[in-house]
Amino acid sequence: MQPSAILSGLGRTAAGAATLLLDALLPPRCLSCGEAVDRQGGLCAACWVKLSFIAPPLCACCGLPFEYEAQEGTLCGACMASPPPFARARAVLAYDDGSRPLVLGFKHGDRIHAAKAYGVWLARAGRELLEDADRLLPVPLHRARLFHRRYNQAALLAQALSRHCGVPATPDLLQRRRSTPTQGGLDRQGRHRNVKGAFRLRPGQSVTGQRLVIVDDVMTTGATLAECARVLLRAGAARVDVLTLARVVHR
Repeated sequence: MQPSAILSGLGRTAAGAATLLLDALLPPRCLSCGEAVDRQGGLCAACWVKLSFIAPPLCACCGLPFEYEAQEGTLCGACMASPPPFARARAVLAYDDGSRPLVLGFKHGDRIHAAKAYGVWLARAGRELLEDADRLLPVPLHRARLFHRRYNQAALLAQALSRHCGVPATPDLLQRRRSTPTQGGLDRQGRHRNVKGAFRLRPGQSVTGQRLVIVDDVMTTGATLAECARVLLRAGAARVDVLTLARVVHR
């Protein structure tokens, strides 16, 4: 047997042993409700059936799922009327009663162990965006909010996705230059005004000619993601796409 084959076999054995040890110390629990499941990073059957995974047919630009059959490249009415600055946006899940516990538990409930599973989901949903991407950029938190929350959920998603797809993540390339009030409760125009001028490229960095993917947990109106995309495009990025764990589905 070749040495490389022996090493590969040993690696698989070690990984399997580590998994068994982890399961013994921390029995696998559903990412949503906490019920016992058969593997780490899984969901119980009751929570799984509540999720609405986004799949074609969908808007070629913003990724809005269509309720009817549509040709590839079809745009939704909103993107035809007012095209966003990013080229394409894709999401894993519709943000609804089924996915909300997952997202909020990850964002505010310290369930950061779920990032590994979400990275796999993101890689699947964003496959076409990641094929020729140069970098993954999480939406940044202002340092005051980061201090309060202790982690940036978008950065955890980007790092988990990077480990799965191989595209490097650069957590500090985008910076939030001022603290903004929460977007909750604001209408579409209010959200855009709230984040206008809130982001910048880290001084001394360049994205000229690069194909970038912005990563975040939820896309609601897309105001924050659009503002980040504008900053990157003004800095010379060749293309900016968006990939999120969930998105609000407006009909």
